[in-house]
Formats: sequence, C-alpha cells, structure tokens
Amino acid sequence: MGRRRSMMSDSLKEEIAKELGFYDKVQKEGWGGITTRDAGNMVKRAIQMAEEQMMNNNQK
Repeated sequence: MGRRRSMMSDSLKEEIAKELGFYDKVQKEGWGGITTRDAGNMVKRAIQMAEEQMMNNNQK
C-alpha cells in the first residue's frame, strides 16, 4: 500500500504535537514513532482547529 501525501502542513503537525506533548518523541523517532492514539488525537485537534476557524470566519 502506498503512502498518502499529508493533508496537514509540517508546521501544523509540529504545532499540534507540541500542544499535545509528544513533539519530543517526533524529534527523536520521527513521525513513525508516535502511537496510533497520538496520531488520532492529532487528527481530532486539527479538526477542532478547523471548525473553530470556520466559526470565526462565519461570525465576521
């Protein structure tokens, strides 16, 4: 199975990993070193951020 191209920018992924507290693991082991739970939490946070941004844009 081929790898998909990431939908999130590297800077956004790094920002979320720092916020969630596992960026040190990413620095040591790369993105392949994070747990499935961490990856899922990253996706949830990215969705939450996108929803917040959409709500803010609609209020303008």
